[in-house]
Amino acid sequence: MERRTVLKGLAGAAAALAAPAVHAQPAPIRVGMLTVKTGPLASGGIQMENGLRIFLNDRGMRLAGRPVVLTVSDTGGVPAQARTKTQELVERERCQVLIGPLAAFEALAIDDYIRQAGVPIISSSAAAEDLTQRQPNPWFVRPVGTSAQCMHPFAEYAAKDLGYRRMSTIADDFAYGHEQCAGFQRSFEDNGGRIVQKLWPPLAVPDYGTYISQLKTNADGAFIGFAGSNGFRFVRQFNEYGLKGRLPLLGGMTAVDESILQQMGNDAIGIVSTNWYSAEIDNPANRRFVEQMRREHRQDPGYYSAGAHISGAVLEAALEAVDGRIEDKEAFMRALRTGRVEETVRGPIRFDQYGQSIGNVYIRRVERKDGRLVNSVIKVYPEVSQFWTYDPQEFLRNPVYSRNWPPARHLEN
Repeated sequence: MERRTVLKGLAGAAAALAAPAVHAQPAPIRVGMLTVKTGPLASGGIQMENGLRIFLNDRGMRLAGRPVVLTVSDTGGVPAQARTKTQELVERERCQVLIGPLAAFEALAIDDYIRQAGVPIISSSAAAEDLTQRQPNPWFVRPVGTSAQCMHPFAEYAAKDLGYRRMSTIADDFAYGHEQCAGFQRSFEDNGGRIVQKLWPPLAVPDYGTYISQLKTNADGAFIGFAGSNGFRFVRQFNEYGLKGRLPLLGGMTAVDESILQQMGNDAIGIVSTNWYSAEIDNPANRRFVEQMRREHRQDPGYYSAGAHISGAVLEAALEAVDGRIEDKEAFMRALRTGRVEETVRGPIRFDQYGQSIGNVYIRRVERKDGRLVNSVIKVYPEVSQFWTYDPQEFLRNPVYSRNWPPARHLEN
């Protein structure tokens, strides 16, 4: 062998030893998001995507040391389409964890598929009660509230703090509206009040005039349980009928959501509502989030974007607990369900044995502050569970909240 060949070989070996080792990049974590980008629920669905993207972009699209690939699917707010999109995310896109969907009826439509496929899902919005109650899905966690979780303390507030005794309810005629009203009714009547009227406009009703004209103006107030842009449409027509100041409105979680609040203008001022979130919560994570949403999307975060942001925080905490090994589905699922997340935009949360979050519930009032409408926090109920002050076993022996349960025993003609 020629001398120059030997020297070249030795030089090459030395260079290889001196060069830093090149490590293979870890495989990406594949996250699927189910949201609504078309139809009457689209305003909230677009906020959902904005909230999750802000969370992931803040972390350079990396969680627990691994890159993240996000695939977003539009369900259109249609149960059958939600199911199809879920299958596509799992089977075609090979997503390892899902975030969403938006609506309770969508979550119910995909429940059996999630169980069958064994794919972890973090519910950032869909509030269907029984997914964490009588029929808990072992692959499901919900870091936001059930439909009625905020309603229990809110109804107590209406009865005890506001002194209301007779109230009407009006809400979208689907599972989310039914469950909100039922939870409010149960707690309000357990605190000495009476629900004297219940009205159910269809989700896509073109005009609320027929229903507004039926509202009892001699009641102490009316509870409104609307989703998407329906709260804006209802409040505008309510005021056009001259009822502002004559019948106080108490809003459910999304009736005066930040995603629509600026459009509502002075019509919304004074409305008291409840939620597990407000853009006015004063903690470091939320102050940063609000600033980002205002800068990047020119709106305050609300129920939908905050829920997705919180879901990102829960996902990150679980991944860190298993050192990024999302492929170990059983360990990852245990980490999701048993973790306590101290720093979220809603405050600290933990989970009960059914996968449902326990955390603060806020009572808010719409006010104008620095030239914009906000949901100012006026009272905090800490560590609220989905069962409120009720015994969980007794609670679960009753039917799931619905249009007809609990029975409406005090309705007036």
